Amino acid sequence: MTRLHVAVVGAGEATDEQVAAAEVVGATLAAAGAVVVCGGLGGVMAAACRGAKSAGGTTVGILPGTSRADANEWVDIAIATGLGEGRNAIVVRDVDAVVAVGGAYGTLSEIALALRAGVPVVGWRTWQLTDPSGDWVPIIPEDDPAEAAQTALRFARG
Repeated sequence: MTRLHVAVVGAGEATDEQVAAAEVVGATLAAAGAVVVCGGLGGVMAAACRGAKSAGGTTVGILPGTSRADANEWVDIAIATGLGEGRNAIVVRDVDAVVAVGGAYGTLSEIALALRAGVPVVGWRTWQLTDPSGDWVPIIPEDDPAEAAQTALRFARG
């Protein structure tokens, strides 16, 4: 059986609250046996990886640059793409679900790319969007980081 892959996306420069939430998300995902995929750098990405490693999980960092050495210290598998922000498409295309923790414009792009690909997105205090007709875009909101991870796992399992 193939292990689930769940991306944790969010700002590289995160607040303390976002870092704490991402760490819980990463730990919860890893405890359930999922591989945690992220952009491999700091902030939410590092916190999710740190949480996953604390729960004995596996982490993958899809890096924007050309050096695997740029990955945060909790990344097990660093993939240097040299694609800059284009790596956001790879992050969300590899996974079965996405958890967005806070975030800025890079996170917004990952949410949009995931939704376009049909990948479910669970949000913890992240973007809320409407389409041009004013209908809400289906980002599943969760107020609790552990519940956000559990919801992503349920959607990832289908």
